[in-house]
Amino acid sequence: MSIGITGVAAAALFSCCCLMVALPASAAAARGAVSGPRYNAVFNFGDSASDTGNTCTDGRPGPAGVVGIFTRLPYGVTYFGKPTCRCSDGRVDIDFLAQAFGLPFVPPSKAHREDFKQGANMAIIGGTVLDYTNSSLKFSAYDGSMNTQIDNFQQLLPSICGAQQNCEEYLAKSLFVFQMGENDYSIQLVNGSTVDEASKNIPRIVNTIIYGVEELIKLGAVDIVVSNIAPMGCFPLYLNMFESSNKSDYDKYGCLRNHNALFNRHNSFLRSSLSKLQMKHPHTRIMYADPASHIYQIVQDPRKFGFETALMSCCGKSGAPYRFDLFTMCGMDGSSVCHDPGSHLLWDGMHLSDTANGRIAEGWLSGPYCHPPILQ
Repeated sequence: MSIGITGVAAAALFSCCCLMVALPASAAAARGAVSGPRYNAVFNFGDSASDTGNTCTDGRPGPAGVVGIFTRLPYGVTYFGKPTCRCSDGRVDIDFLAQAFGLPFVPPSKAHREDFKQGANMAIIGGTVLDYTNSSLKFSAYDGSMNTQIDNFQQLLPSICGAQQNCEEYLAKSLFVFQMGENDYSIQLVNGSTVDEASKNIPRIVNTIIYGVEELIKLGAVDIVVSNIAPMGCFPLYLNMFESSNKSDYDKYGCLRNHNALFNRHNSFLRSSLSKLQMKHPHTRIMYADPASHIYQIVQDPRKFGFETALMSCCGKSGAPYRFDLFTMCGMDGSSVCHDPGSHLLWDGMHLSDTANGRIAEGWLSGPYCHPPILQ
């Protein structure tokens, strides 16, 4: 079965993932390390919302097509001053977590000649929970499924910690972050499934996440953060692709009501499943990260959280609705950048800005958007 929209639209959708607290994220990063748990390393599993460069580690200048825009300015302009294959104007959430614990930025697992003893990032643009390699729904030139990411991690273990017993001890003092799932629903929606039809796969997707977390526990993981799915119905990409002439399809903040309901159902099932998993493994510390609540609260009152706007992209096509157009996306000819990326929740209509990623990470570290908070 073929995907029923243009290739550009499909590639854009699958590149996604993917607030004021007492201590700003910038302050946490400036301190270099925080009080509380001390970790040997940070290991991350995810999609484009947390990829730190796995799509760009094969020695070529960068992938062709839509994914290639992440290899060009203005991506990276705010923090790094150059593109790093991160889907942001600067850092992603996992960068802020590493900084908070005094660790270096988490290198992509596919990077050559890297030392992964202080962390590795298996996340990759287009990452999914389920495996689509033998499906007509496959949407990328590489396999970024959860199982593949876990396999990649296992292949790195001998260089990280050596023998199995040593690894168990090492990993018990490392932080694991698991953040994927949105693309599994996007692939269904783009292929023509209704929200109700896509929701039927919630148990399968969540149960697969639980299986993956248990695999990490078997390897020695003790402290594990598992993130829910952001309210993508508030993101310009979804607002553009699933635009409706029916006003009742939108909530009072301008978000797609039914799409967010889908992600809320996923999040509710995920949280209850993680609670059961915690009871099954009392020696572990499983933390439910809640960017969904965090982001939706920002959407309701962006200025309260230090943002000028929530539904508008910073980088994209000037004059387009939400400053987003599938054929003039950020990094493409004709796109432009807002005057202050830090004033925007969203960088490119698909991913959060550097500032927003920092706030999200702080909400995980100190609460209240992680249960329990990492630093508790």
